[in-house]
Amino acid sequence: MKGKRLLALSLSAALTLSLLAGCANNNTGGGDPAPSQSPSASVSQTPAPSTQPSAKPVELTVVTSYGGDDGNRKNYENAVKQYEEATGNTVMDASATSNEEWKAKVLTDFETGSEPDVLFFFTNADAEPFVSAGKVVDIATIRETYPDYASNMKDSMMAVAADGKNYAVPSSGFWENMFANTAVLDACGVAVPGPDYTWEAFLKDCQTIKDAGYTPIACSLFEVPHYWFEFMIMNNGTCADQLEVPTLNADGSLVMDAVAEKWIAGLNDMKTLYDMGFFPDNTLTASDPETVQLFADDEAAFLIDGSWKVGHFVDNYADTLDHYALSYVPAKGERKATDMIGGISMGYFISQKAWNDPAKRDAAVAFVEHMTSDAVLSTFVTTEVTALKNGATPSGLNSLQQSAADANAYVTEVNGAVQDTITSEAKTDLFANVQNVVTGNMTPEEAIVSAISLN
Repeated sequence: MKGKRLLALSLSAALTLSLLAGCANNNTGGGDPAPSQSPSASVSQTPAPSTQPSAKPVELTVVTSYGGDDGNRKNYENAVKQYEEATGNTVMDASATSNEEWKAKVLTDFETGSEPDVLFFFTNADAEPFVSAGKVVDIATIRETYPDYASNMKDSMMAVAADGKNYAVPSSGFWENMFANTAVLDACGVAVPGPDYTWEAFLKDCQTIKDAGYTPIACSLFEVPHYWFEFMIMNNGTCADQLEVPTLNADGSLVMDAVAEKWIAGLNDMKTLYDMGFFPDNTLTASDPETVQLFADDEAAFLIDGSWKVGHFVDNYADTLDHYALSYVPAKGERKATDMIGGISMGYFISQKAWNDPAKRDAAVAFVEHMTSDAVLSTFVTTEVTALKNGATPSGLNSLQQSAADANAYVTEVNGAVQDTITSEAKTDLFANVQNVVTGNMTPEEAIVSAISLN
């Protein structure tokens, strides 16, 4: 074991040098990346993998979704090359574009004993067949032999399988958070919200913004009430119970438990914002593009939306991009303003087949640690959320992208959206009735019963 640790130091140094060389090569040659690719990142200070090279070169079979048309394909190829040069191992890449056919093939390979040594795959129910079949190794088991495995990741952001264990080292994913219009806030003398933003401070800021003649919140309650709904539910519950849904009694009445109470309180908070006049005057009839336009045109201060909206502003408002920044949704109760809605839907699995082969075990662990190191993972992201403790450090970002990256570095927990756990019929009914709740034409309890009866 002592010898393995000594050899580990040599691999760590080799991979670090390889990363440095790789970044240098990216800056001096090799052609410009395609427009859809993420920019290369500066080298992270996180140590490279802490596993020793095998006595003999190992051939490692790897399957990912970084197929030929993926925007990160070049970044993936560069990272694999760095690994091969540092370890002497060979990666047999069987990557393809992510689609239902690809998913089915992966599952079939596990069923027939043809699974890869390392798999980059979805961490949701799609992975359950090979997880429940015991075909992949859980992270706790790996750490018994490699205690530093995935130590640069926040454990709280790792996907949990049905058996309560973590199997995949996460990559990157989407987020929902609050955009702030800095031009409006400056005009109103309001500071851009920080990671400790509270509900009380938010209400005070919104009143100041309204009094100055601006719209505090850009939101169409007619089309997209769901962003505010999700965060209001989380504000009145906990991150742990975010995905719990109210239930009904046999007679169709609402079971008045903690879940129902937080949904009622969340809808009442939305009514409070409406009653105080913090939404646009036409929030009950306006479309989402119309209210986003208010924000973009420096007429509204705050907008909750997803990571995809960054690209919208970059593409359409390049001249005023410095007017927009990522801040934090105000928090109350147990939630922190740095707890977000979102998800990291994919990660790296190590198969039992590789784990049971001593040579491949070392090579597979080293590969995953390399691909999920701060430096390498940063080349795959621009504004996506990661589980990295130090946050990603992508380079070449514009001001809005950098603001998003800075906000993501403070993320403490990422929770899925509860709306994704109910049927489309229930969801449609619930969000249609948000208007009735905020105008007082329906109680929150009535809206919840109406929706859950369709679930």
